Amino acid sequence: MNLDGRTFVTLENKSGLSSGITVFNYSEADNVITGGSIIEGNLIGKRIGENSIELLYQCLTEAGDLLAGESKGVLLQNSEGLIEIHFDWNWINGPLTGGKSQYIEVRKSS
Repeated sequence: MNLDGRTFVTLENKSGLSSGITVFNYSEADNVITGGSIIEGNLIGKRIGENSIELLYQCLTEAGDLLAGESKGVLLQNSEGLIEIHFDWNWINGPLTGGKSQYIEVRKSS
């Protein structure tokens, strides 16, 4: 499941900053993953297995805080053929909390 050119939105992220209006545009080449800049920040990562990825991310919050974090994700394909990413993540500065989040691919218009 290559992430290149795919767009994702948040399905679930109770203790994180991204919401249903946050859009992640992914690129992948030679197992290196980048996420185009979003309003709050950006990410970089790599494949660590066929269906596993590892990311580092940074953001500027609406409160003006600079935060950085890390996550490990599992790629799944749902019954509609869309990729879902399920992450375990944590902040590496600031509150030092973490959580679980889920993202789903946005279906491309024909």
